[in-house]
Amino acid sequence: MQITPSAALALMINGLPVRAIANNPLLRLLGNQSSSNGRVLVLIQLTGGNDGLNTIIPLDQYSALSNARPNILIPESKVLPLTVTINTGLHPAIPGIQNMYNNGLVNITQGVSYPNPNFSHFRATDIWLTASDATQYLNDGWLGRCLADEYPDYPMGYPSTTSPDPPAIEIGTAISTALIGPNVGMGMSVTDIDSFYNLVNNTVSPAPDTQAGHELTFLRYIAQQTQQYTGVLQAAANKAKNLSQLYPATPNSLADQLKIVARLIAGGLQTPVYMVSLGSFDFHVSQVDAADPTQGSHAILLQKVSEAITAFFDDCKLLQIDDRVTAMAFSEFGRRIISNGGLGTDHGTAQPIMVFGNHVNPGFIGANPAIPQQATVLDNLDMQNDYRSVYAAILSDWFQVSPAVMSDVLMQDFSVLPIFRKDKQGPVVISNDDILFQNYPNPFSQSTVIRFNAAGGIVSILLLDANGRHVKTITKQEYPNGTNQITFSRGTLAAGNYYYYLVNGRYSSTKKMVITD
Repeated sequence: MQITPSAALALMINGLPVRAIANNPLLRLLGNQSSSNGRVLVLIQLTGGNDGLNTIIPLDQYSALSNARPNILIPESKVLPLTVTINTGLHPAIPGIQNMYNNGLVNITQGVSYPNPNFSHFRATDIWLTASDATQYLNDGWLGRCLADEYPDYPMGYPSTTSPDPPAIEIGTAISTALIGPNVGMGMSVTDIDSFYNLVNNTVSPAPDTQAGHELTFLRYIAQQTQQYTGVLQAAANKAKNLSQLYPATPNSLADQLKIVARLIAGGLQTPVYMVSLGSFDFHVSQVDAADPTQGSHAILLQKVSEAITAFFDDCKLLQIDDRVTAMAFSEFGRRIISNGGLGTDHGTAQPIMVFGNHVNPGFIGANPAIPQQATVLDNLDMQNDYRSVYAAILSDWFQVSPAVMSDVLMQDFSVLPIFRKDKQGPVVISNDDILFQNYPNPFSQSTVIRFNAAGGIVSILLLDANGRHVKTITKQEYPNGTNQITFSRGTLAAGNYYYYLVNGRYSSTKKMVITD
């Protein structure tokens, strides 16, 4: 990952470095959106590669999972159930997320990855943060793509009267390429401030009562006072107090980070993008307790995630900012289908992505991953959705950027997944595999039959390529209530793997099809 000179200094919040990333064209656009509609994105990075199969558990694949990972699989009786969705459940350590899902505040996109996925932590992380292809090496991030020549004098001139707030704030221990411009780290850093609360209260951490200690205290005050964004952070923090009683009393660094984010948003900071993180999910061994697979290292981290996100959105609701905030939790990759002999899992491919907030389409996008009855160490989860289609939804439907800007940021045109409702009164999309059947024949060379159940009204079936891009609308018209079928002809489509995605009112489902020569 790229480390820039500006990363040498760090503002400390509860012992965690905070970096305010300054102005660039895309983030300025997002900032303008934040000023006009108040929308905020919180990126939650689960570092190390989270095991999606033990987090979002495909109950309809439980028999195959029992064969593939008998030493780590969550007992079916302990899986947390979800309303409406009968074939999928959650790890027992995340009841807070279960409650949010059942209250319509969670969207889960299944099978998120990219073609030819990389199994290296560093490379896979760079791919996700830069929005690159597997073979494409970039130094700038997907939220810093539009810097180029518009701000050649940066960091001179910022903050300004027109842009007083940092367009992005990251809280965490890693330098995130997602917010880096093409040539330089786009912002200032603050050094030697021990905690966010020292900043808010204009105090510094105690130093020894010696001459050297007095000099250290003086230097800390000077460093605190000379940072460009200190004043606006202080002002925002002093305008609001956290109200939720759900923040855990036990140590939880993710909750500590999100607690700060809630306070800054409620205090009026117009920053549209925040990044926080928790790790490490890299459990090659001891992922679960040998005596109880519902306990262990993975369960401890998932509990922290659930408690932190639940408390954060409860705080947002009490602070009356919940309608402005969405959050996305992601990792650099998932884990293998099969477990290993050390009660762990090795690096894998596709993963489920969770997006939280009032404006999400609650439910699932995509089908439960297909698990072979006798999986081997070489088996991995199929990609159903390109991760850049998730980004496209954030840019298009959350921040409402233009198609041209979105194309520049992602460097290709990707389908926009229906993660967000167009408005709060819009349709709610709920995954239901009973509405869409597997096409037959499959694979096919010329034509195939697609059967589906409709609840009446408009049915849309889109064809997506292996990269998750929309390549064809198979049908979009009104169908009667009950079972319907259509014949789909290949036409000029190239041979390969495709997905067909159905939406009918509140329901959606995805299936894979294969075209052969």
